[in-house]
Amino acid sequence: MRIVAHISDLHFGRVDPALLEPLRHALEALAPHVLVVSGDLTQRARSRQFREARAFLDTLPTPQIIVPGNHDVPLYNVVKRFYKPLHDYERYISQDLEPAYVDEEIAIVGLNTARSMTFKGGRVNEEQVERVRARLCDLPATMTKMVVTHHPFDLPLDYDDDDIVGRAPMAMRVLAACGADVLLAGHLHTSHAGETTKRHRIDGYSGIVVQAGTATSTRERGEENAFNVVRTAGDEIRVERHAWQLVSRTFTRVKTEAFRRSPTGWMRSPARNEPVPAEH
Repeated sequence: MRIVAHISDLHFGRVDPALLEPLRHALEALAPHVLVVSGDLTQRARSRQFREARAFLDTLPTPQIIVPGNHDVPLYNVVKRFYKPLHDYERYISQDLEPAYVDEEIAIVGLNTARSMTFKGGRVNEEQVERVRARLCDLPATMTKMVVTHHPFDLPLDYDDDDIVGRAPMAMRVLAACGADVLLAGHLHTSHAGETTKRHRIDGYSGIVVQAGTATSTRERGEENAFNVVRTAGDEIRVERHAWQLVSRTFTRVKTEAFRRSPTGWMRSPARNEPVPAEH
């Protein structure tokens, strides 16, 4: 079994400081094999915000797979935005914009979707997808393969196509051919887990899309602060949502969704899909 903790949209510069220590304790107690951070570490890509994010990340479990988000590109500094869009991210967070982690059971590959030319949306290109293909395709099918982006490849059908990363259909065809099992993302500050088959109809393929809410930002957008835990065990994957409980002042597991591998990909397991009652 492998435990992957998935946090997103920290937004230093607009965090709720009361959440930082409880989040650190929750992640430490989980003792994940890998911590994934799917972008938007800062609110406005300022050096001070990156320094604060770096200081907090240094207190969290390792190894860490981190990718940038659109908020990590300067908004108002036009020179930096178009000529050095991720300069401070690379200075304080990581020079590797598309990191990877591989062990005997799981492979996690990061993909940078942040762009200078878009203020909110994201995009992938063929060269990036080819790099992901080279990292994933030759790995054994028995391994659980995950791809991490800030902008999602998939969402429930009531979301607009504009909320999906640009060139998602092209990327999904390659990811399907490589047997990508789990697609981790953030961006919208809402939590979601489901199969990719409703939006992306690819013969013989069904992956799991896992969307994280914001772990620490004050911009909850109607959903409590939360993070995900993905537990892999061969042909079974469980996705847990751990949400902030104001009364107990802890992050508590409030929902578990289970998926099982089938001949045509991953499918939901209804019997293990009951929510865990939240604390009041």
